[in-house]
Amino acid sequence: MLKPYLDKNRIEAGCDEAGRGCLAGPVVAAAVVLPLDFNNELLNDSKKLTDKQRYALRPIIEKEAIAYAIGVVSNEEIDKINILNASFLAMHRALDGIKEANFEQILVDGNRFTKYNKVPHHCIVKGDSKYMSIAAASILAKTYRDDIMKMLHKDFPVYGWDKNMGYPTKKHRAAIAEHGTNEHFRMTFKLLPDTKLF
Repeated sequence: MLKPYLDKNRIEAGCDEAGRGCLAGPVVAAAVVLPLDFNNELLNDSKKLTDKQRYALRPIIEKEAIAYAIGVVSNEEIDKINILNASFLAMHRALDGIKEANFEQILVDGNRFTKYNKVPHHCIVKGDSKYMSIAAASILAKTYRDDIMKMLHKDFPVYGWDKNMGYPTKKHRAAIAEHGTNEHFRMTFKLLPDTKLF
């Protein structure tokens, strides 16, 4: 059972990201402020939901949230600052988008985060399966990122990004070995076993 808040006396923004382990495309984060009485029986960690369930929940979250925003960090930026820092930056960009909500603390999925302005934050391991706002953020981050990869797939269908979303599947790596890379790949990642492509 997901908890509605960590502290009901503070306005909380839940944060999560999607795409850290991908070989191509951006990392995408979401920040969500939910009302205290928000309730949806289907809401859960995005990884525990089907694609259909995630896309069904997205408009509900967007409609009922007090505020939400998406933050995107490109593959070029990832290569410059590394994926961990890029994940933090994506979450900061998402938080930048919901300043009007006047949130008073941040709930972050995971065990590390860089301070956002002077707002207190709490890192919560597996937070997307514990708190509603983080679960909601995980769903928005995942679906928005999937939409980006499906768009990129139209220009580069050989990599199967509409199915693998840029993650390192066997078919994805086989396609890289056969067709090489393009401008959407993270060149600092190990794209193929035993080698890096530059």
